[in-house]
Amino acid sequence: QVQLVESGGDLVRPGGSLRLSCAASGFMFNFYAMTWYRQGPGKEREMVARITNSGAAQTYADSVKGRFIISRDNAKNTVFLQMNSLKPEDTAVYRCCAELEDVSGNWHSKYWGQGTQVTVSS
Repeated sequence: QVQLVESGGDLVRPGGSLRLSCAASGFMFNFYAMTWYRQGPGKEREMVARITNSGAAQTYADSVKGRFIISRDNAKNTVFLQMNSLKPEDTAVYRCCAELEDVSGNWHSKYWGQGTQVTVSS
């Protein structure tokens, strides 16, 4: 049974930090790129950060570049999102997703977690 379980969401003050984790099971984790998405209240879903299956390359949304760091531990089937200098606009449900890239460079989402709530407020 495929599972992606996120954890680490919390209420944090602006300028604070959080580390999200996503534990995977039931599929070949090291075959897949892993992506964090978020959806804030009244907003569309947004790609936050992606890491390739080997961990060699990362991609970030402009809105989080320089503040967030994505990493993975293939031995533990876990992907992380270190979030620093948090802003109120980072408030959202954060979900991890296992993805594959096709020959055209398009990403296809295969498995999703349920999400973890991050709230940034004073």
